[in-house]
Amino acid sequence: MICNACPRKCNVDRQNTLGYCKSSDKFKLARAALHFWEEPCISGKNGSGAIFFSAVAIWVVFFCQNFDISHNCKGVEVSDGKLIDIMKNLVDKGANNINLVNPTHYSAQLLRVFEKYKPPVPIVYNTSGYDSVETLRLFDGIVDVYLPDFKYIRPDKAQKYSKAENYPQVAEAALTEMKRQVKSDVFDDRGIMQKGMIIRHLVLPSNTNASIEALDYLAENFDDTYISVMAQYVPCGDLSDYKEINRPLTQREYDKVVNHILDLGLDKIFVQELEAASDEFIPDFDFTGVVDFD
Repeated sequence: MICNACPRKCNVDRQNTLGYCKSSDKFKLARAALHFWEEPCISGKNGSGAIFFSAVAIWVVFFCQNFDISHNCKGVEVSDGKLIDIMKNLVDKGANNINLVNPTHYSAQLLRVFEKYKPPVPIVYNTSGYDSVETLRLFDGIVDVYLPDFKYIRPDKAQKYSKAENYPQVAEAALTEMKRQVKSDVFDDRGIMQKGMIIRHLVLPSNTNASIEALDYLAENFDDTYISVMAQYVPCGDLSDYKEINRPLTQREYDKVVNHILDLGLDKIFVQELEAASDEFIPDFDFTGVVDFD
């Protein structure tokens, strides 16, 4: 399997060689369970059927929640059939949707799976935003809800924190393609999103001006799209070379960014309490729902 699924375009045969994402041609999962800490229209009361894929197409030095599975590639290999069984089990448990968390580097394999099985609930594509437009087009009509990040508007920040100087231009094109596919938002009578898009932006310590620039861009180009301004930054890993983000976000910093987006007059906004920045909300990547269905 020659892989050019993500913007890195490693062009490696993943049956024999690992590319940037350090992934083979087989799925590798760390957790599959009902998840209650997404936006309300994603989690609802029943929970989102979150499937956490191991490894990553774009690493982040601080990777607030998924450090073990992104940097350390913690996970268990599963077959196509097992992944289908996992999705069916989540549906049986009442999941509002199938939430593919960090799926970009498994996109080709996922397309193959969805030819065999289409869940009776919405498919959520929960991604970093570092996605190839060519790959995203293959999911047109398959993905129901896009849940991308818009991490950086400044290339220097993208290079410093993710070794991806081209992140802004890549993400801007990716968001445009996602919006083209889903168009307007659709909700069921419980308020659960059935089709649509939510763009997430995580506010980083010492980076409020960069956040404001990012939100200005989103307000100008995606003013009819839900924007989620996230406060859940938790420093992880060795940040000794990144002292400016080696601390929690302050209430003052978060309020500055939230007040700015409110001043822009947008009405499709999600915000968080600063208490969301806690490792209590980080899932246990213990292979729940992957090695068993308890």
